[in-house]
Amino acid sequence: MEFTELVDLASERFGGRVLAANDDFFAPKENLLKSAAPIFLADKFTDRGKWMDGWETRRRRTPGYDWCVIQLGLAGRIRGVVVDTSFFKGNFPARASLEACAAHGTPPIETLLAPAVRWTEILPETTLIGGTRNRFHITAPDRFTHLRFKIFPDGGVARLRVHGDVLPDWDATERAGAELDLAAVEYGGIILASSDMFFSAPSNLILPGASLGMFDGWETRRRRGPGHDWAIVRLGARGNIRRVVVETTHFKGNFPESCSLDACRAAHDVPVNQLDWKDILPRSPLEADARREFQTDLHAAADVTHVRFNIYPDGGVARLRVFGQRTKHSA
Repeated sequence: MEFTELVDLASERFGGRVLAANDDFFAPKENLLKSAAPIFLADKFTDRGKWMDGWETRRRRTPGYDWCVIQLGLAGRIRGVVVDTSFFKGNFPARASLEACAAHGTPPIETLLAPAVRWTEILPETTLIGGTRNRFHITAPDRFTHLRFKIFPDGGVARLRVHGDVLPDWDATERAGAELDLAAVEYGGIILASSDMFFSAPSNLILPGASLGMFDGWETRRRRGPGHDWAIVRLGARGNIRRVVVETTHFKGNFPESCSLDACRAAHDVPVNQLDWKDILPRSPLEADARREFQTDLHAAADVTHVRFNIYPDGGVARLRVFGQRTKHSA
């Protein structure tokens, strides 16, 4: 799997925030983590200069570099970053680097910048290309919560994407005593494969919060032959499934006629074509723009690691929630 297919741990949608920057004279630091792709408006200017959809610092006339500190929305292991300089062609930084640290809770910026905090360099000072999605693989194995992004000596970056594996703080999560959505991206759930993603990605199924529109769900093309569509989710933790929720919000003339769910227990590295499935939810009808909860119809689903969500024959689903309890010996 390409690292860009993994979760963007820094996304504002998951609570990622730019906590501080030494300078954002031309364009605000918050733009770095916007979920939407950057845009360019040729005729738009502000009282400080050309409007740019990114983070842009003033021209540096002294030695040094510019920086910002980022709180990840989801703590985890970073597998790769994209430093997107789209539309920054005469004003992009010459180089960039990235440091990371692991902190408890939500410390103030003063604490994060104190000498006692140990920052680990995960991307050494590296040359950038303007107007490009600069991709860098990261090999640091640790779990991180915050980043310090440096640009040399100054300039503009449209977006920073930080892809990796979600590693929840299970002790803090389970102290709350709440039922968990084992498939949720915030607990490490990930889509491994699907039959079709023509209109929108199946990864939208396990995003937090309500769907924002048809674009924010999983929609397949119209099936003209036999068969049905499906998506495979590796749960964030091995667990016992108690109930399942399927939402077709915003899908009115294109929702699936019905759905079913299979489950299995397997190691993380088992190929999806070798998973041994067991039916846990028989084929059940769905409705347009609605929320359906399945509990009494569920068959026993204990200590499972993967689910396969089947839709018949095709169509769009906004969200899939797989609620249950994490098995105590889960990693």
